[in-house]
Amino acid sequence: MTIKFSTTFLYAVVASAISVPAYADFDKALSDYKKGDYKTAFNEFLDTGMQGDARAQAVLGQMYSDGEGTPQNSQEALNWFLKSAAQGNADAQTHLGLMYAQGYGVPQSNQKGFEWLRKAAEQGNADAEYNIGLMYSQGLGVSQNFEEAVNWFRKAAGQGNAGAQYSLALMFTNGSGVLQDYQEAASWYRKAAEQGYADAQTNLGNLYQNGRGVSQNYQEALNWYRKAAEQGSAIAENNIGSMYYDGQGVSQNYQEALNWLRKAAEKGNAEAERNIGSMYRNGQGVPQNYREAVDWLQKAAGQAQVNAQNSLGQLYFYGQGVPRNYNEALSWFRKAAGQGDADAEKNLGIMYRDGNGVPQNYEEALRWFRKAAGQGSAAAQFCLGEMFDHGSGVPQNYPEAANWYRQAAEQGDADAQTNLAILYDDGRGVPQNYQEAANWYRQAAEQGDALAQSNLGFMYLKGQGVPENDSVAVLWFRKAAEQGHGVAQYDLGVLYNSGQAVRQDKVIAYTLFNLASATGDESAIHSKSQLANELTTAQVEEGQTLSSAWNVGTPLPTKSRTWRARR
Repeated sequence: MTIKFSTTFLYAVVASAISVPAYADFDKALSDYKKGDYKTAFNEFLDTGMQGDARAQAVLGQMYSDGEGTPQNSQEALNWFLKSAAQGNADAQTHLGLMYAQGYGVPQSNQKGFEWLRKAAEQGNADAEYNIGLMYSQGLGVSQNFEEAVNWFRKAAGQGNAGAQYSLALMFTNGSGVLQDYQEAASWYRKAAEQGYADAQTNLGNLYQNGRGVSQNYQEALNWYRKAAEQGSAIAENNIGSMYYDGQGVSQNYQEALNWLRKAAEKGNAEAERNIGSMYRNGQGVPQNYREAVDWLQKAAGQAQVNAQNSLGQLYFYGQGVPRNYNEALSWFRKAAGQGDADAEKNLGIMYRDGNGVPQNYEEALRWFRKAAGQGSAAAQFCLGEMFDHGSGVPQNYPEAANWYRQAAEQGDADAQTNLAILYDDGRGVPQNYQEAANWYRQAAEQGDALAQSNLGFMYLKGQGVPENDSVAVLWFRKAAEQGHGVAQYDLGVLYNSGQAVRQDKVIAYTLFNLASATGDESAIHSKSQLANELTTAQVEEGQTLSSAWNVGTPLPTKSRTWRARR
């Protein structure tokens, strides 16, 4: 499931807790304000402000801005802030800076906003310092300068400003203006998180979940995510859902995962929409429903969620939940590939290679496969290996095929492991080496690759690269045969026919030859015909019955009813 950092910078909202000396009229007004008697407080501040008290003028500006004790009036707010700011009041200067930056009651101007904030910041106003840092980080009203942003964030963070602490942590997370340092990021996230800053709580949870800058601790991750979720953080809700989905710090519970993901999705969180779509696509916690999957993935894709775009392309490619439409698939793959998604790049390569929705174009396929492979996509590396192995659109080049197969195989791609083993088995593109072949066959076989299981069985039968061991050969032949692999069914049949490493049973041999014949195996067809001449009608009929009753993925019969070995 997808986990996402919260990265949005927001302008600070300046609080009204203004520190003032003890002037009786101002103190009385402030006391009434704190009691929630805004109307009385407004009139008292108005009297004091009209006498020229800069502090009262600043509070009046805020009350007009927020509509507390008086109708909201941005022009009046501006007038009172200007009066107060002219006397050097840092809070008023900060408010003016934000009004210009946001275009609230004045023509929007980042430059004027920056000028007012700078005046306040030079007086040590933490909110102004924080917002100056934001403007440097985004290049608003000034040239973008991450080092300057870090400098101002540090000033404000040192005064306990939670937004600045969070923003400074982001800079360390991303390595913007400072060297990337997750440990330092965790320290600043924690300071902001302990003040109740939801985005910091979410990102601190993320560091604990992934063990970056702190020891990995799923319980701590959940603890911080829950704190943020209690404040309505959609990202935290999505991340909690993901942890229930994966069983991290909690017992895996698809239903609970879905509950949290829905909370986040209701707030428009694209990651959650994509994750719900995936659950409907795979039938996890809900009945499999491709149509429902399409609906959720379209919501996420509409927000440019890259994995949702790629998944939609796959659904259109296979006609799941929507009519098969290669043009639509191509369109969604292109959108995702445009964001650098390696899987989408690989999928575009497949469409050009196979001519699905586009004219077959090996050169274009090669280009997209290389893009994805360059990002480490094992599937794309495997596809490149196949193109060089078979000479599809490129000159046949076994060493190059081996190179790409190896890159994918080392990432655990079973198909690549099998094909690399075949090159070692045959000595194509690499020196013939049965031990290396057996090693790669084994890795793929343990992942359930039927061809690798069959070939590994043959190597044990012949003692190539491994000690000769007929019993182990039978084990691997059986695993592959039970997956419907025709060659393995034939080889296992040969052993039953001769009684090598198994109890001889020619009816079982006939059964296996019959199954292998259905896959088109010529040797099996010939052996079945020969063996039928040795068996009685009842034995042939039993072999046919056993093969008809067998289903792929189920155990093969090991003993027949009618076979009796001659003494």
